[in-house]
Amino acid sequence: MKEFKIIFWDFDGVIKDSVKVKTEGYEKLFAPFGEKVVKRVNRHHEDHGGVSRYEKIPLYLGWAGESTDSAQVQKFCDRFSNLVQQAVIDSPWVSGAYEYLKSNHARQCFILMTGTPQEEIEWILQSLDITHFFREVYGAPKTKAAIIDDVLQRLKYTPEQALVIGDSRTDLEAAEQNNVAFLLRRTPLNQELQKQFQGPSIENLNL
Repeated sequence: MKEFKIIFWDFDGVIKDSVKVKTEGYEKLFAPFGEKVVKRVNRHHEDHGGVSRYEKIPLYLGWAGESTDSAQVQKFCDRFSNLVQQAVIDSPWVSGAYEYLKSNHARQCFILMTGTPQEEIEWILQSLDITHFFREVYGAPKTKAAIIDDVLQRLKYTPEQALVIGDSRTDLEAAEQNNVAFLLRRTPLNQELQKQFQGPSIENLNL
């Protein structure tokens, strides 16, 4: 990791061990629609880490037989935010992540990119007092592939100088689309991706 000049970080599952918190949030949100819907939602959510709730919730509302108009989607997104925001802050750090960020942010360029909405991730980072570790922070609705492309061009880095650290297929595909190296953080929820991905992977950031 230390050889790269710029690192693009995912948040949930890479910096904070908070993927389970999001799963529990969706479970609570869709529990009124029955166990069958909840199981389908959980399976999709865990298979599509890194995808914004603004893409997931309309899909899940459709499965629940509910309206997917913009007002309804926003209502459910707001409820989801209330369920998970503090829980993400309270969730454990991925071992070594805070220490690596603190020790290396002055000599490497760190960019945060997440499927969490922009305002919410900014609030979470401020609450954790880690905003200053990142040169730039990007949340939904921007896509990760577009973020990487824009940042590399604007900040004048080559793909060879960059690394993406993620735990989902979304992160991997964003790296591949930009010809950037990818480091997979292994979790119990991405075992299928672990089998398919042939590149480097880690369980923690105790380097």
